[in-house]
Amino acid sequence: MTADDNEVQQCQAGQNDSEKHLTIDPSLSALSTANQPALHRATSHVEPVDAMNFPLDIDIENPDVDVAEYVAETDLGYIKRPDGVKLVTFKTHDKGDPRQWSTTKKWLITLGVGFTCFIVALGSAIVTGDLEGPAETFNVSMEVSILQMCLFVVGFGVGPMVFAPMSELLGRRIIYASTFSVAAIFVIPCAVAPNIATLIVCRLIDGIAFSAPMTLVGGTLADMWSEKDRGVAMAVFSCAPFLGPVMGPLIGGFIGMKKGWRWIYWVFFIFSAVTAVLVTMIPETHAPTILKRRAKQLRKANNDDSYKTDKEIAPLSVKQLMKISFTRPFTLLFGELIVFLLTIYMSVIYGLIYMFFLAFPIVFQEGKGWNAGLTGCAFLGIAVGTIIAAFLSPFVNKDYNKRAKVYLDQGRYPPAELRLIPMMFGCWTLPIGLFIFAWTSYPHLPWIAPVLGAFPCGIGFTLLYNSANNYIVDSYQHYAASALAAKTFLRSFWGAGVTLFTIQMYHKLNPRWASSLLAFIALACCAIPFTFYIYGAKIRSYSKYAYSPEDTIAEAKSHPVN
Repeated sequence: MTADDNEVQQCQAGQNDSEKHLTIDPSLSALSTANQPALHRATSHVEPVDAMNFPLDIDIENPDVDVAEYVAETDLGYIKRPDGVKLVTFKTHDKGDPRQWSTTKKWLITLGVGFTCFIVALGSAIVTGDLEGPAETFNVSMEVSILQMCLFVVGFGVGPMVFAPMSELLGRRIIYASTFSVAAIFVIPCAVAPNIATLIVCRLIDGIAFSAPMTLVGGTLADMWSEKDRGVAMAVFSCAPFLGPVMGPLIGGFIGMKKGWRWIYWVFFIFSAVTAVLVTMIPETHAPTILKRRAKQLRKANNDDSYKTDKEIAPLSVKQLMKISFTRPFTLLFGELIVFLLTIYMSVIYGLIYMFFLAFPIVFQEGKGWNAGLTGCAFLGIAVGTIIAAFLSPFVNKDYNKRAKVYLDQGRYPPAELRLIPMMFGCWTLPIGLFIFAWTSYPHLPWIAPVLGAFPCGIGFTLLYNSANNYIVDSYQHYAASALAAKTFLRSFWGAGVTLFTIQMYHKLNPRWASSLLAFIALACCAIPFTFYIYGAKIRSYSKYAYSPEDTIAEAKSHPVN
């Protein structure tokens, strides 16, 4: 968390014993079944059968790792504690509980937040349709023009450290609406920019503001969908962050050809403005925020100040949340081998995506004489691979459930390493795809060959990313948000940085050897999931941050459900 161990303990205990009364591992229900007459549904810090399939970084702040802990239901709508506090909960079949919403409503919200992330991801790469335009307009080098994309991606790494703690205090809805509106407005200065400095600064602001939906959407889906139903919703959503960037060059390429680079921004502004309106229609899904508002209403209606939520009993201040958000990720990044190596691996993947935006024009425009629009169509190979990987997600989830059940039936907790199995298969798709792309990139060879080479890369991007996030969440439970924030921060800066030397590398080495170099790096990274599958449990046993099933057992025995 931070260098101060006392603050680590204070934040871990931030929500007191009342929260722990609500949180018990279902696999340990025998320890307290007789003591739960009022509770119709108890949840825990862990989800042993269908754990959180978060393809993106999730909004979890210590200590409430599992957002599902707030879905306990009681007949009265509160639990009376020995100290007189009435801990507000959802009632049985409570329509205010996002988990109780109709399937239609859940899917509308799921598609809405998924589309929002698609637009955000689209914005990162749509400018690649005409990078030469701003360079010519403002008489700057191509490297300077690339900063439009570079700093937007940097914003993706900075924003989550601010918006995650803010959402803990204010809820998700207000963060969605306010940040997206600001982001949409700042697209306008990009379209009318009188100089390159204005364009670059506004793109950085846009990247920071647009990062909010990408930060919160995983938590939004977990708010609504139960463990057994979440797999399909996550599969649908997981397409968005990868489809957006690969569709950017296609859309931007044709717009840039016909109307020029400024119209790329105007079209993106239209997309953003329409989406900003849609975002305001997304209801609040964050259970702690909903219950906090309900507690306030109950206090006022009954003139009784004893109605409270966990967040109000032992609240973290803005200063505490910000300190946690800005320091703990780096403690985990440089102090935890699992976080460090997986962050490196995901940074390589993220960098490959953005390197493709500059490598494809070299292969198809310079090599085959295509225009920018047709070059954008070449990204459809990656897009198809991404969609297929999304369709595979429910089957991957089903396989995990089957393997996890074997452990649960034996009274054991499923090891986090089960999450690495899809990665051990998917890791080979990247080097295979890159080698095919590399050695079919000769100008005289058919265009379909390198496009087909990009196809397995699309599969690999999605499978690897989802598996890595799941493994981190299962391994670090109480510190998952910080571990994922560290990954987001470094991978965003790496993704931005590689764009500054990609063109030079491909020209210096030629597309064959430049892509082969990337393939060899991806091949070396294949050792990471296998290493952690074999030694991951032992590595975690030496960590003071990694999660252990014994934590839940001790907690359940000490704080049975009342």
